[in-house]
Amino acid sequence: MKYRTLVFAAALLAAGIDTAFAQSEQDAAVAPVLRASVTVHSDIVRIGDLVENAGTAAQIAIYRSPDLGTTGTLPAAQLLETLRNHQVIGVDAGTIREVSITRSSRTLASKDVELQIARALERRNGLGDAANLSITFDRDLRDLQLDASNSGDMRASSIRFDPRNGRFDITFEIANDANAAPTKLRFTGIAVETVEAAVLTRSVERNEVLKSSDLVVERRPKAEVGNDATTREKALGMQARKSLRAGQPLRGADLSKPDRVARDQTVTLIYQSPGLYLTGRGKALESGSEGDTVNVVNLQSKRTVQGTVIGSGQVSVSIAVPNIVTAAVSADTADQSSSPTASDTKKAE
Repeated sequence: MKYRTLVFAAALLAAGIDTAFAQSEQDAAVAPVLRASVTVHSDIVRIGDLVENAGTAAQIAIYRSPDLGTTGTLPAAQLLETLRNHQVIGVDAGTIREVSITRSSRTLASKDVELQIARALERRNGLGDAANLSITFDRDLRDLQLDASNSGDMRASSIRFDPRNGRFDITFEIANDANAAPTKLRFTGIAVETVEAAVLTRSVERNEVLKSSDLVVERRPKAEVGNDATTREKALGMQARKSLRAGQPLRGADLSKPDRVARDQTVTLIYQSPGLYLTGRGKALESGSEGDTVNVVNLQSKRTVQGTVIGSGQVSVSIAVPNIVTAAVSADTADQSSSPTASDTKKAE
């Protein structure tokens, strides 16, 4: 009996030792470990954010989070001291010297905000397309950082626009995932409709022909240019109707086709018809571009004729050529009407 009792006691002791070792291994497996970098989603930092296997202490708040979209650092030694104050000991920090903490956020780029405002104002109170609206804010607009839970689209809840001065006041709402009230963003400023226009890089005199280097393309307020804005392609090679200053946006009324014939210029008169081609010299009495009708003095006959400008120093003069068939028919008709008829002969007898 004593032998059996000793064997049983030894078995219990061995089992106890095995259990102790197992518990020790389990404790080692769940030992708290410091994280080198973390991302938090709220305005406070909890122990569980910084320490893996923090156990029941995980929900204890110990720091305020960095600003939305920013990253802060904490010295590991300072953090471990804070953890000890909350009875979290034995944290394995390894070789970590500092811990990086990033606050998650949703970024609203300033360009996206500007686009949303332009879309909200599109075709409102006489404005044109959103792509042609220039937006100026009362305050400098930078990229906005919102809580990451604000995942909804920007929806305009209030739009005010005064067409007399272009001022706008718009409020947007953004829904969030937390079923809380939507985030509201308000923007004020001025919206101006613009158009693309050819703008002079230098001052030009009347009758000057515009070259490529004389023109750039800029967006200008539509109220400044009007509906007659000229594109660079249309302005190139055209002639100024009057003196124009540098930086001036061009209108269609400012330009004309370049003169191919100048007043008092000696020109070539071209008389042309089927089977006939004659040239002569003339003096232009007025200027004209290609396709214009101008008066020219024939230097040989001293007669003034009208012609069409067809090239540089060239004026085409049309010649009135009688229609031979029509003339023949008219002659035959005239002969028949002048010949006496049979009845006329009897009467004469």
